[in-house]
Amino acid sequence: MLLTYLDSNSWLVEIADKRILIDPWLVDKLSFGNQDWFFKGYRTQDHPIPENIDLILLSQGLEDHAHPPTLKQLDHNIPVVASPNAAKVVQQLGYTQITVLAHGETFTLDTSVEIKAVPGSPIGPTLVENGYILKELSSNLTIYYEPHGYHSPLLQAADPIDVVITPLVDLTLPIFGSFIRGGKNALELAQWLQPQVMLPTAAGGDVTFVGFLTNFLQTKGSIEEFQALLAKNNLSTQVIEPKSGDRIELQLQKKGAGV
Repeated sequence: MLLTYLDSNSWLVEIADKRILIDPWLVDKLSFGNQDWFFKGYRTQDHPIPENIDLILLSQGLEDHAHPPTLKQLDHNIPVVASPNAAKVVQQLGYTQITVLAHGETFTLDTSVEIKAVPGSPIGPTLVENGYILKELSSNLTIYYEPHGYHSPLLQAADPIDVVITPLVDLTLPIFGSFIRGGKNALELAQWLQPQVMLPTAAGGDVTFVGFLTNFLQTKGSIEEFQALLAKNNLSTQVIEPKSGDRIELQLQKKGAGV
C-alpha cells in the first residue's frame, strides 16, 4: 500500500494495484465562492496531474474537497465516487461515471477495492458529508479517511482499521471552537479502531493561506503532543507526518483471510 500526500486534504492512494485520488486540489488557488479577500489558499507550484487514475473519491462538495479547477483538468471519463453534495459538482462539470454513496452504502472497484461511506463532517445544520473506509479485498487491509475529524459513533462497532487519515491537531475559531478536530477526537478514534498507522490531513503541506479569516484561525496541539497522548494511553499506533509529495510505502502487518 502506497500513499502520496498532495497537501491539504488531497491524497493519492495506491491499493490493490489501483490508483485512487482523494479530494484533489492540485492546481490554481483555493477559495470559497471566489471570495479571495475572505480566504485564499495557494502554493508556489502546482502539482502535476497524476496519470493512470482509476477512481476519484470525493468526501464533500466544498471547494477544498471538490475543487473545480482541478476537476476541470482531470479526465472526465475517470469514474467518481462521491457524497451526494460532491456529486453535484462533478455532474455540472460533465463527468460521465458518477456513483453517489449515501451513509452505509458501498462501491466495489474492479472486484479489488471496497469503498464504504460512513457519516463524516456536518456542513451546516442539515447536511452531513462522507467519511470512507477502503478495503483491499485480497488482503483485508483497510484505510479510514475523514478530513475534518468528525467520527461517527457507529465506528465503535467497526473492525480494527489498519490506516487512519484524519486531523491530529485542532484548528479553531473564536466562538465557533474547533472546526477541524484532532487531539482528543483523534485519540478516541484510535481507541476505537486500533490502527497500525495514523497520518494527519487537512492543515499541512506546501500551501499558504491568506485572507480575513486567517486572522482568527488558531492551531491547538501538535503532532508531538498527539504521539504523547497515544503513548500515555498504551496505544502502539505509529504516526507518520508526510511532507508534500511524499510517496510512502506502508509496512503493515497483513491479516488472515476473513478477518
